[in-house]
Amino acid sequence: MTTPPPAPDLSHSNASLSRGRFPRIGITMGDPAGIGPEVVLKAVAEADVQRLCVPVIIGDAQLLAHTARTLDLQCGYEVVRRDESWPESFEGPIIFHLNNINGHIEPGVESSAAGRAAAEYIEAAVELCAAGNIDAIATAPINKRALFLGGYSFPGHTEFLAHLTNTSEFAMAFVAANLRIILLSTHVPLAEAIRLVERDRIVRVIKLADRELKNWGIAEPRIAMAALNPHGAEGGLFGVEEAAEIAPAIEACRASEGIDVRGPISADTVFLRAARGEFDAVVACYHDQAMIPVKCLSFGEAVNVTLGLPFIRTSVDHGTAFDIAGRGVAEHSSMVAAIALAAQLAHGDESYEVAKV
Repeated sequence: MTTPPPAPDLSHSNASLSRGRFPRIGITMGDPAGIGPEVVLKAVAEADVQRLCVPVIIGDAQLLAHTARTLDLQCGYEVVRRDESWPESFEGPIIFHLNNINGHIEPGVESSAAGRAAAEYIEAAVELCAAGNIDAIATAPINKRALFLGGYSFPGHTEFLAHLTNTSEFAMAFVAANLRIILLSTHVPLAEAIRLVERDRIVRVIKLADRELKNWGIAEPRIAMAALNPHGAEGGLFGVEEAAEIAPAIEACRASEGIDVRGPISADTVFLRAARGEFDAVVACYHDQAMIPVKCLSFGEAVNVTLGLPFIRTSVDHGTAFDIAGRGVAEHSSMVAAIALAAQLAHGDESYEVAKV
């Protein structure tokens, strides 16, 4: 497997925002065989997106130009190649062209070439953050098997970005309308996810959630911890994890960290209570426990956020959709939402207006 380069220094990646300019959002093209190029171009073409930020598309200029022609979209953006000097100032969208696609990419087909290209867009985005050329990253979808075929042994963006930045404490989160959910574990078998519901891990994730929510401008986050078992285990009738692992973790966070966290609260009600405003975020025990309410509430418009990285990273809530790739029918609302949230978080101002497209 390919070993990515050492983690870059990202200590100054957001410094230029103090000058008051629009945030520059690096938008990776995703897997070139999927719907990534289409949804990125459609999103960047939205006037409201360009009103919020300066989009920097990281991908292949030739494939993007071809995609734009098939969609009858404008793609006359300035192109910057990897070996060229970065523009001192720019206001319109640009394409950061890697020229890393060798040969034809068949839409809807997994391939090592597509997986490798998608990974290199991610690596380039981290490098641009390190150089201070962009202020945040919004990623289009990648295909996990294509990534593996391309030589990268990561289950997804979250773990890949954590590796590239030497980040040890990180978590996947989703923002869906009024609901924010942080995952205790991500893409693991359910049996393993249950084993990962353990005290120390829960404490780490709750502390990370509290810190990141404060960075988002929520001064005193109210966090709920979902129960694992039905009805919160009913005092041990339906399981022991609540009493043995979850409750002690919550007490530790409240007592030693002063975090306003409550639970464990039965998963059949906690997400509704959070969506109605009782909590600022919910920590979910495993992937599908989180994703079912997210996709029921905001399918196609939710945003994936990686917590703990030294920069803002958002993403769409869907995959590469190989079944419709190249047909021009992909919905781009989640890509718009991901870019808009990245702009808001990078700007660091709760009053910064985010468009609803």
